[in-house]
Amino acid sequence: MKKIGLFLFGICFVLQMVAQEHNYFTNPVIRGDVPDPSVIRVEDTYYATGTSSEWAPFYPMFTSKDLVNWKQVGHVFTKQPSWTSNSFWAPELFYHNNKVYCYYTARQKSTGISYIGVATSDSPLHEFTDHGPIVEYGKEAIDAFIYDDNGQLYISWKAYGLDTRPIELLGCKLSADGLHLDGEPFTLLVDEKGIGMEGQYHFKKGDYYYIVYAAHGCCGPSSDYDVYVARARNYGGPYEKYSGNPILHGGEGDYKSCGHGTVVRTSDGRMFYMCHAYLKGDGFFIGRQPILQEMEMTDDHWVRFQTGNLAIAEQPVPFVGTKQEPLSDFEDNFKGNQLKVDWTWNYPYSDIHAVLKKGKLFLSGTPKNNNKYGTALCLRPQSPQYSCETKVINTGKGLKGLTLYGDDKNLIAWGIEGDKLILKVVKDDIESVLYDSAFASKEIYLKLEVEQGCIFHFYKSLDGKTWQSVQNTPFKGKSLIRWDRVQRPGLLHYGDKDVPAEFSYFKMKNLKYKKKVDGDKIFSLYY
Repeated sequence: MKKIGLFLFGICFVLQMVAQEHNYFTNPVIRGDVPDPSVIRVEDTYYATGTSSEWAPFYPMFTSKDLVNWKQVGHVFTKQPSWTSNSFWAPELFYHNNKVYCYYTARQKSTGISYIGVATSDSPLHEFTDHGPIVEYGKEAIDAFIYDDNGQLYISWKAYGLDTRPIELLGCKLSADGLHLDGEPFTLLVDEKGIGMEGQYHFKKGDYYYIVYAAHGCCGPSSDYDVYVARARNYGGPYEKYSGNPILHGGEGDYKSCGHGTVVRTSDGRMFYMCHAYLKGDGFFIGRQPILQEMEMTDDHWVRFQTGNLAIAEQPVPFVGTKQEPLSDFEDNFKGNQLKVDWTWNYPYSDIHAVLKKGKLFLSGTPKNNNKYGTALCLRPQSPQYSCETKVINTGKGLKGLTLYGDDKNLIAWGIEGDKLILKVVKDDIESVLYDSAFASKEIYLKLEVEQGCIFHFYKSLDGKTWQSVQNTPFKGKSLIRWDRVQRPGLLHYGDKDVPAEFSYFKMKNLKYKKKVDGDKIFSLYY
């Protein structure tokens, strides 16, 4: 009888563990650097996009059936809108009259000022048609949100962020087609305490209109972003700020900071807030990643998050039976006729020319804006531990190989340059060579490994199986982190556009590691 009892207990324990596994997911839901996410539902499918900043194509588009498992399917723009120069921030999706709108922030080419543009499409999966700037206001107008108040459309945005006065959230009526302002802007909310105010989301419940918004610092190692709420009995205000703010914050537990997002409603009316967060520790080096938490109303007509005001990674699944898929690796054998949607490039610093032919990538470009380091074709890392490898065909005198890329003045290049292998680091436009060696073969395999997000190892091989390290000690690369971006690994070409770099494949593999201590030495063991 005792054995039977232990057996039944064991079965119950296993079933409980399985149930727990299936009832929870772990944030982030979209891996990699996708700040300022916006999410909508069209029928039974969810769509999300986010900031692409200085990387093209512009605004990656993701789809999901369950809000937990997301797949990138394309971009809002594959071609840069003619009125823009750079800084593609904070896109906001809006579904209206069977049409999808994207209100987005970019710098205006003629003025260098960040304004808000609008584009439309008949589907989130199709290319959007740009209609140009819709909000050209002051020294900066960013972070649009659209609200439909019983048939009257409103747009709100962050204003005065570059002025010597408090930041405000401004609102204005929109035309029925959503493409033009209708009337004069008015004040919704003022940042009297000077703590920051942006990334707002509007909704109405009962007698109140609510604004859920981000406060404090968005970006970089000192980020302390968090989420606030205010309410009013009319869309135009006056708004009362909640005395219990912030309603969601990091700083403890799993996240360094979190904020700037929107809510999507499920078919049964539940509200799920997707915003971005910096993970604590090594995860910081992956950037601002989209997280998901359920939001609900309180008895006193405010809002809260189901798991409390401290943002935590583990959350209940939105739908029974949802199982989170494991983190996947990336491989491109260049067999198709176009680049996979995951690839990105540094459009402010180089025009890219990528041709896929006979299972090879021929990569080149034309540097611009005083860029001395060519064309970088990169991926968003999805783990603090990963490896990248490629096979380089040694043609031409230019530099071709692997890169870890912050921007045109902060990067690492590991490749072939003429008749030698070279590993160089560029920091604030100053170049240092860490390794160089004569090399005259027709091809070479190159690999880099990243540990803890910022510790780098570099390898070479003649057969792609036996790897030889080219360093005595690992290189630490925290300086590659930009204010609002993290480094991206990928491929690099610098040389004559008519003599492109040739690559046979590219692999990015997520690595697990553990530390082994032997005396006073610490070794990282990958498996």
